[in-house]
Amino acid sequence: MTFMRCMHPEGATCRPVLNIAAHRGGHHIPENNLEIAMAQTKKARAIGLNHVALEVGDIEEALAFYGRLFEFTLRGKSEEAAFLDLGDQFLALQKGRKQPGDDGRHFGLVVDDKEAVRSALAAAGVKVLPGRFLDFLDPWGNRIEIVGYGNIQFTKAPHVLRGMGLSGLAKTPQAIKELADKGMAPD
Repeated sequence: MTFMRCMHPEGATCRPVLNIAAHRGGHHIPENNLEIAMAQTKKARAIGLNHVALEVGDIEEALAFYGRLFEFTLRGKSEEAAFLDLGDQFLALQKGRKQPGDDGRHFGLVVDDKEAVRSALAAAGVKVLPGRFLDFLDPWGNRIEIVGYGNIQFTKAPHVLRGMGLSGLAKTPQAIKELADKGMAPD
């Protein structure tokens, strides 16, 4: 990717952008015009996550580790990868972690019973990271935050919950209020 330098007279407000998107006759588009140009560009709306892929060491070791913490159904497996079913989403475990462990980078794994995970972590000897959240590192350095389904806005469709055997899973009043404030309250 190549970035262009601003060629406008002193005092014009510009910011670096890809020259493909904003190059006009050797000049950047000033910031206010750039925002207009971007608003006029048709963009897809991000609407969710299909899966998250974690790099691990050995696949069998990873399945054993995660099996001590969570109940899951295996969607598929090879020597290089395994796929843990999360209803209409999945968690991919891929062989080959090479980078150092995560620090702040993480993802939130939604569960039906956060306290059961806390107990399973203790029983497995996995250290909970300091802070106000239930975060831990797996043996390969992937940082995971455990989030209780009832307390957050993320919502599985009723037919997905039913298919997962979780029809009785409910939201807290605060989570329902947050959804209602956005016009997304459950029926």
